[in-house]
Amino acid sequence: MSKILCLWSGPRNISTAMMRSFGSQSDITCWDEPFFAAYLDQTGLAHPGRAETLAACETDPERIVERILAPVGTRYHFQKHMAHHMIAGMPMAWTAQARHVLLLRHPARVIASYARGRPEFTANDLGYARLRTLHTELSDITGRAPLVMDSDDILARPRVALRTICEDGYNIPFSRTMLKWHDGPRPEDGPWGPYWYDSVYKSFGFADAPGALPDVAPEHAETFAACLEDYQVLRRL
Repeated sequence: MSKILCLWSGPRNISTAMMRSFGSQSDITCWDEPFFAAYLDQTGLAHPGRAETLAACETDPERIVERILAPVGTRYHFQKHMAHHMIAGMPMAWTAQARHVLLLRHPARVIASYARGRPEFTANDLGYARLRTLHTELSDITGRAPLVMDSDDILARPRVALRTICEDGYNIPFSRTMLKWHDGPRPEDGPWGPYWYDSVYKSFGFADAPGALPDVAPEHAETFAACLEDYQVLRRL
């Protein structure tokens, strides 16, 4: 059976770049947001690429779990998950058979980026509260606390951060190929990629460490405050 490493994130983080990084190794297969179609199907939410996602991806959570746990032909299976996709009723028992990393990004950066693609959203859409509860759930289910990483720290020292994640995730061998990749889309990208992955399509590696935090627009101040509290708690774990 392939060893499963799950990266749990909110939107507009560097999760797709992380998928590129791990996908650069020949013994790692990647899967982009396994539960997104099920989440859209069950919530009825309007999202960019909704129709394409529902048409192309599995919406039955139990069938998704079967595929999550199935061998993929490589030693490791890297799965990029969005924490907020795991709404009430989504299966979680399967997570006992995986290692887990929670990926954070300061909410000021997330909100500034997210608003450009979807101007109307709530704190729940950004996933911070779900990441916080997920940390407890995964700790209880697996018997070990998931690793927590901040995207700013990864971008500042990608080699060190990737080694840390690899060591925590079954001692995956680190390779310098994880620092660079070819530009353009990949077969593992979800059908929502054209709506959200423009910067990743143009990238050849991790971006430089970010500068000062952007200002938060007044209309997002309440959402920002709610997310910031959860972010700060997670940052201390």
